Amino acid sequence: MSAIFNKLLKSRGLKTEAQQKAFLNPNYDKLGDPKLLPDMQKAVKRLKAAHKNKEKVVIYGDYDIDGLSATTLLLDAFTQFGFDVASFIPSRFDEGYGLSGDAIDRLAEDGAQLIVTVDCGSLSVDEIEHAKKIGVDVIVTDHHNLGDKLPDAVAVINPKRADHKYPFRDFSGVGVAFGLVRAMQLELKGLKAGHEKWMLDLVALGTICDIVPLVGENRTLAFWGLKVMQQTHRPGIRALIAVSKINPSDLNARSLGFGLGPRLNASGRLETAQLSLDLLTTKDNGKALQLATELDSMNQMRRKEQNRIFEEATLQVSRYESDEVLVLSSKSWNHGIVGIVAAKILEAHQKPTFVMQEIGDETKGSARSFGDYSVGSAIAYSKAHIIKGGGHNLAAGVTLKTTKITRFRTSVNEYYQSLDLKNQKAHLLPKAEITIDSFDGIDEALVQQIGQLEPFGEGNPQPVFLIENLTVEQVRKMGEQKQHVKLKLRDKLGNSMQFLAFSAPEHYFVESGEKIGIWCTLDINEWMGSRNVEGRLLEVARSSLL
Repeated sequence: MSAIFNKLLKSRGLKTEAQQKAFLNPNYDKLGDPKLLPDMQKAVKRLKAAHKNKEKVVIYGDYDIDGLSATTLLLDAFTQFGFDVASFIPSRFDEGYGLSGDAIDRLAEDGAQLIVTVDCGSLSVDEIEHAKKIGVDVIVTDHHNLGDKLPDAVAVINPKRADHKYPFRDFSGVGVAFGLVRAMQLELKGLKAGHEKWMLDLVALGTICDIVPLVGENRTLAFWGLKVMQQTHRPGIRALIAVSKINPSDLNARSLGFGLGPRLNASGRLETAQLSLDLLTTKDNGKALQLATELDSMNQMRRKEQNRIFEEATLQVSRYESDEVLVLSSKSWNHGIVGIVAAKILEAHQKPTFVMQEIGDETKGSARSFGDYSVGSAIAYSKAHIIKGGGHNLAAGVTLKTTKITRFRTSVNEYYQSLDLKNQKAHLLPKAEITIDSFDGIDEALVQQIGQLEPFGEGNPQPVFLIENLTVEQVRKMGEQKQHVKLKLRDKLGNSMQFLAFSAPEHYFVESGEKIGIWCTLDINEWMGSRNVEGRLLEVARSSLL
């Protein structure tokens, strides 16, 4: 183990050999007892009754990757357990997020006697009360923040609840659904012990793409899930990997976040997420390739539309320059895409951002934040001005009357002021774990050791290095618009190394001979049969600013 890697492990709290071993090789067999999750035994009891009485069970999903992964997982598991099971994926444009009274009515008319939600339901108090009145039971499996009142469901399995003893609380929706499957295995036949591991490809997909912390049990599930995905039995995932031009042996969190994820999300953003569910559930190789190709095309359309909305939203920002929280809206912005645009506006202007589509009398949108400003809490603070909304600290969704946009803008900014926040932009700066002043010890072996920390993501980021006292040897501008930059830098020992930045900010375009410091991550660059270590620039500063 190199000295740099050893220092890196210790900076992450992995000081002993036992801690390092447990993190680098997570033990699947040490997952907690699923019966300790809240209401789990109530849920399993009701499911056993449904199984015995041959009731029709419907998995009520969601249109994002976490919800789609969880829906596919429960369809797979319930089928193996022998249930009469179907699924329902709401439309972002019709039913919207969460349970819908109209959808429940349609499912009841089709014979549903029990609904099991995934990745939603914790806030659906009225909808679940309606289901109860018409004779449909509901089991909620979810991971989102809870409201003041729990819905009156048969069970509300949500690790965010305080009244349980499960040792981990930060699961994705598919992680919670997987806990339900593990609990059902203890009571029902059909899915033998150990066979649930073949479902870990879906668990990794939802866990990584939903950006939950990749620590604790999430790390275990994602770590082994990526290994299962390399050998997946699912034609849809194999086809998606192929159209994404990913080598299965190279699958990592980045592959899912930037390759598979955007393609699976594209259908729900533009039309209906049922297309993505069909891909994940199909057993036919030919159909899988057809659907994956269609999703690839839709993703290209999504990217084009996203760029248009971003350009228009950027122009609108100037109207609200004095606001700490940006609230932007337009009639022509697809609310299936605005969440991505909100993230890009946040990055460009370093402010929490709501981007919304005005749809007649109602306006729907998404928010992204950073630091200590919770958009979920901001929405709750502004409840007098909205129809519905909620989510996480850093991402949320909201629906309001179009006439209330101005009041809502005022309210979320009032909430910001009430927090008296300081130095929030510091949260956006890269945080170096290792500070060095030469390239000594940076080699392919170190990069391979760092790879053992995969999968990277929230709570377990790719290590960031601050390298000081560097001299610029060469500056190369690349791309059609010369928007990318590659720097050749020399350290104090005379060693040189290349560093790359895509769509680089203006201050990255330094001059030869300048003294700079950089924040970067390390990767292997393969080109024409040769391999060398190359850095990815995250920030550049003149030496006087370090």
